[in-house]
Amino acid sequence: MAALRSLTVFLASLFLAPAAALAQAWPSQPVTVLMGFPAGSGVDVVARLLEEPMEKSLGGKLVMDYRVGAGGNLASEAVAKAKPDGYTILLGTAATHGVNAALYKKLPFDVEADFTPIAPLVNVSNVLTVNPQVIDAATLREFIDKVKASPGKYNYASTGNGTGTHLAFAEFVSRAGLDMVHVPYKGGPEALTSVVSGTTCCIFNQVQTVLPQWKAGRVRLLGVTTRNRVAAVAEVPTISEAGVPGFESITWFGLFGPKGLDGDVVNRINAAVKAALETPSVRDRLVALGNTPRWESPDQFRATVKSDRAKWAVVVKQVGATID
Repeated sequence: MAALRSLTVFLASLFLAPAAALAQAWPSQPVTVLMGFPAGSGVDVVARLLEEPMEKSLGGKLVMDYRVGAGGNLASEAVAKAKPDGYTILLGTAATHGVNAALYKKLPFDVEADFTPIAPLVNVSNVLTVNPQVIDAATLREFIDKVKASPGKYNYASTGNGTGTHLAFAEFVSRAGLDMVHVPYKGGPEALTSVVSGTTCCIFNQVQTVLPQWKAGRVRLLGVTTRNRVAAVAEVPTISEAGVPGFESITWFGLFGPKGLDGDVVNRINAAVKAALETPSVRDRLVALGNTPRWESPDQFRATVKSDRAKWAVVVKQVGATID
């Protein structure tokens, strides 16, 4: 009997040894971080701010790989099908792991089952950004009154049909009882340019993206989409307090690995995220750009993804948006 127990322990050690060796040796080569959004985007800005402190914590190099297209699905698919060896991870968002699951009729992966949640990085607030030459509104209430006075006259931009900016604005329009025309663009830069140029009147865009245009006086910021005000634009009220009670729309950025990623590797990356977010210079810079640093354990982050997937499914159904 004792010999049998010894044999069982020995065999178990053979199976566990490779995983333990992986975690101990990792990373022995650069870790590729895939993201489905272009260089210079809000996702990329956050990644670059966290890159150096995370490399110091991990003792290895992070390499950014931009797989732009299909609302972030190209990058997600590549990671979902990657080896779970810790050398290919995804910088995903509430869009890639919340919106897209409800929006796309067919995805070549499951946003929950095919990924290992590692850690969120930041909460990101969008802000109602308007061109005062198109609609001269100084407050959200003035904006709502002017749009209601001219049904169908004003159009709003988004970063694409069915994207988070589209769905959040569509929900806002519905809650506020407005009649507006949606104009989708291929990405954030084109959409914001349309507002600055006066082609469209307004957009929900990330605070960090619109700050330069706002400081230059080209646009006005009428309300942030989060529950609380954002430190970078503290004078701008929330949409909820300014005229549409209860409205809230939050997006987040976070790291994922393929399913089956070793738990020790997950915990090491998670700890590196936590350390980076607690670095004063990094934290201050993130906040100055309109982000709210956010850390959760892998299990907590898994629950966040599940909750967001359910929430966005309701919004997508209400708006009626679908993509084949």
